[in-house]
Amino acid sequence: MELHAQKNKLKILIIDDESPIREVLSESLRDDGYEVMVAADGPSGLAVLKTFLPDICFLDIWMPKMDGIEVLTQAVPLHTNTSFVMISGHGTIETAVKATKIGAWDFIEKPLSLDKVSIAIDHIVKLKGERDEKNALLNKLRKTIALVGESIVMQKIRENVTQFAKNNVPLFIEGEIGSGRELAAQNIHYMSLRASGPFSEINCSTLPQDLIEIELFGIEKGTLPGIDKTRRGKIELMNNGTLLIEEIEEMPPILQEKLASFVKNQNFKRFGSSDPLNSDVRIILTSTFSLENLKSKNKIHTELASLIDKSSMLMPPLRERPEDIYSLVIHFSDIAAKQMASLRKTISEQGMKLMLKHSWPGNVRELKNFIERVYILTPSDFVDVHDLKFAGLIDKKSATTSTAADLNDFSTFREARAEFEKDFLIKKIQENGGNISKTAEAIGLERSYLHRKIKAYGIEVTL
Repeated sequence: MELHAQKNKLKILIIDDESPIREVLSESLRDDGYEVMVAADGPSGLAVLKTFLPDICFLDIWMPKMDGIEVLTQAVPLHTNTSFVMISGHGTIETAVKATKIGAWDFIEKPLSLDKVSIAIDHIVKLKGERDEKNALLNKLRKTIALVGESIVMQKIRENVTQFAKNNVPLFIEGEIGSGRELAAQNIHYMSLRASGPFSEINCSTLPQDLIEIELFGIEKGTLPGIDKTRRGKIELMNNGTLLIEEIEEMPPILQEKLASFVKNQNFKRFGSSDPLNSDVRIILTSTFSLENLKSKNKIHTELASLIDKSSMLMPPLRERPEDIYSLVIHFSDIAAKQMASLRKTISEQGMKLMLKHSWPGNVRELKNFIERVYILTPSDFVDVHDLKFAGLIDKKSATTSTAADLNDFSTFREARAEFEKDFLIKKIQENGGNISKTAEAIGLERSYLHRKIKAYGIEVTL
């Protein structure tokens, strides 16, 4: 039973074999407005717990029929919403520690001080209120990052997420950019015991390689010019939380080795420091390459690979699960409508067919961005094919026809070649989910040369 919002609605149970204590404490608590019941021994106390479902239970340790430790041991697993406060006139430190390990909230010595009882109740109300508020926020967050889709593959992914959330091992998530790797990582974090801890990410493909170490491990004051104060890295900041490291293949091998050492030992050193620091962080890695591909091409350190070898999952591209497109369109439409304070738009049958035929090279992220554009650009509550095309959805058949006609627009070979190069690069970048390194490898170009081409043609790369 959840804790009542108001203190005077609290239900309190007193289990104690001493009649005077039961009478004095129960009358005092009733005078304060609480609903109170009493039990004279352990077995009857367990019976009252089942029917009364108290918010707080004051439990004596030394009782003849069944001592309080045994009652606590049986009661805690069955009554997770009850806070147990142990009371005893012959308590020892060992007994108090044992009761706390079993699940007792607090420990009060006899003779009982009503002030101490009142303080204990106030602490329980405050801390439980904070916990309930945090759980409500987490539940709200879990809804906004839901893994949407009813395909068999998505059902399997949700099963994997639930399973990985139960343990603390480092994890590898493979998938194209935009396929939902970060979303899966967030779900694992917020379904785990680390849910109340921080979550953050580092993208190794967007950070200069000489800054990855500082971003990851931090840097000591004075190590480099302009560093006038110590800067903590993500590993230190994410203590008791989860750190997502995207595109691990872009991390230099020496840093991958340091990361593997941290995962194994949970300690690290800031850049420029010789002092080891500890941090409890779960590491999740992602790549557009498979783990086997990374290992065969020496793009991942052997120690790091061995740590994630038994814990990996694949986020499939949207084109391989088109049956989920309809559910995703409804999901993103609900979000867009809420953000824009409007009704959800109705998409025509032909419009939905066009969306189902589209390959969505940017995957779920592309679909989400497209739905947002539709809501911005379509004033009507009804969305038809022409509205989708106006928002940027291209029909493959019509696109092929228009490409042939557009060849007449070029007056020189150089112009035509430049346009072809631009279209080719855009297509290949989309096919590789926006991953520049993977695109460069696929088309046989140096990564730096491909970057220059992207800059020259003004191509926007969406990660």
